[in-house]
Amino acid sequence: MTGRHEVLVAGAGLSGSLAAIYLSRQGHTVRVVERRTDPRLSTAEGRSINLGLSQRGIQALREVGLLDELWPKTTPMRGRMVHTADGQSFHPYGTEDHQILHSILRDDLNSALVDRAESYGVRFDFGHRVVALDRTLPVLTVTDPAGESHELKADLVIGADGAFSAVRAQLMRGERAEFHQEFMDWGYKEITIPADDRTRLEALHLWPGRTGLVVAHPNHDGTLTATVFLPFDGPGSFAELTTPERVKAHCDTEFADLPGLVPDLVAQFLSHPTGSLVTVRTAPWQHDGKVVLIGDAAHAVYPFYGQGMNAAFEDCSVLARCLGDGDLPGGLREFEARRRAHTDVLAELSKQNFLELRDGMRSPLFLARRKADLLLHRLFPNRWTPLYTMVAHTTTPYGDALARARRQDRALVAGLSTVAVTVAAAAMTALVAARSRRQVR
Repeated sequence: MTGRHEVLVAGAGLSGSLAAIYLSRQGHTVRVVERRTDPRLSTAEGRSINLGLSQRGIQALREVGLLDELWPKTTPMRGRMVHTADGQSFHPYGTEDHQILHSILRDDLNSALVDRAESYGVRFDFGHRVVALDRTLPVLTVTDPAGESHELKADLVIGADGAFSAVRAQLMRGERAEFHQEFMDWGYKEITIPADDRTRLEALHLWPGRTGLVVAHPNHDGTLTATVFLPFDGPGSFAELTTPERVKAHCDTEFADLPGLVPDLVAQFLSHPTGSLVTVRTAPWQHDGKVVLIGDAAHAVYPFYGQGMNAAFEDCSVLARCLGDGDLPGGLREFEARRRAHTDVLAELSKQNFLELRDGMRSPLFLARRKADLLLHRLFPNRWTPLYTMVAHTTTPYGDALARARRQDRALVAGLSTVAVTVAAAAMTALVAARSRRQVR
C-alpha cells in the first residue's frame, strides 16, 4: 500500500461499521460519526429487526474475520415455508447444503461490527449529526449531542448514512447529479410470532395474501420476527385497518393460520408503528477522490430480494480492494464503475420479487417453474443456474446474473420449440404413413 489516509465515515450502521473495519485493517486512520445512539446500548430505530445473510454478506464477514464469531448467532433458513388456506408447503432455496440463508438480529450484527472496528482503533462519535459537507477539501460539519458544531477534516469522507443520506444531499448540491427516489405504495409493521411447534424454525415463513404479505424470519429462541406488508390506502390497507374488528377480520381472511399462531396479533398490529419502503438511485457516487457513497446512501432497494445488507457489505469489500494501492481518485472511480450498474439491476429485481412473493407463491404455474429451475440445476449444475441461486448463493455481479438467466431462458424456449417441432414432425410422419397403409389395403 502506497498511501495511508485520514478517513471519516458518516454512519455507524452496518455498512459504515464494516467499511471502517476494512479500511482500518489497511492502515488508514478511521473515525465514524453517527447521529443515533450507540447500537450496543439501544435497539434499531424503525428498521427491520431481522436480516438474512446470503453469500455476499457471508463472504465480506469472512474477509474481515468476523464470520466465526457471528455464526453461532445465526439461524439457518433452508427454504420458504408458505402458509395458505390449503396448509403449509416447503420450497427449498437450492439443491446444495450451502444454498441457504442465515437469519441474524440486526443489533447483534451491528454491535459485533462496532466492537471489531474499535478493536482496530476506529473512533466512534455517537449523537453527532451531519449538517454540512465541503466536498472539495473535504470537511464534514457535525453537531454534537450538546448542539455544538465541529468541522472535521479528512482525506476521504464515506457517506454510509442510509437511504436519506445527508452526505449524499451535500454531495449533490450544485452539481449535475442524478437522483431518483421512489416510495412504495405499501408499508410495513413488525410483529413477533411466539415459539410454537407448528412453525418450522429453519425456514423463511411466508403468508401471501391477495391484498397483503407477511414474511417472518426465525430466531434462536424459537420465535419468529414477522413483517406485515400492506398497502397504505384502499381496501385492506393500513388506512382502513384501524380497529380491532377490522384487523381481526382482515388477518383471518388473508393470512391463513397466522392469527392462530399469534394470540395478541391484533394488539401488536395496532400498537406497532408503520414504516415506509423506499428505493434510491443516484449518480455520481463519488467526487474527485474526496467523497464516496456506499450502501443505502448510494442504492437503497426494497427488501423483497433480501439483498440490501448483502449488497452494502459487498460494497465495502469492493471499495477496500479498489483503494488497496492508496490511489483515492482512481480507486473511487473504479468502485463506482464496478458497482453502480449492478445495484441498478438489483433495484429492479427487488421490485419484481415482491410480486413473486405476494402472487407467485400462490400460483401453481410459478411454483412449477421454480421446481423446474432447481431440477435443471441439479441435472446440469455447470450449465443451468437459477437467477435466485446466482443472486443469493454466489457473488456473481447482479447484472451478470440477470444476463445469464435471460440467456438460459432463451435457450430453454428454443429447446422446447425444437422438441415441439420434432414431435409435431414425427406425428405428421406417422399420420402420413398410417394413411398410406390404409390406402394400400
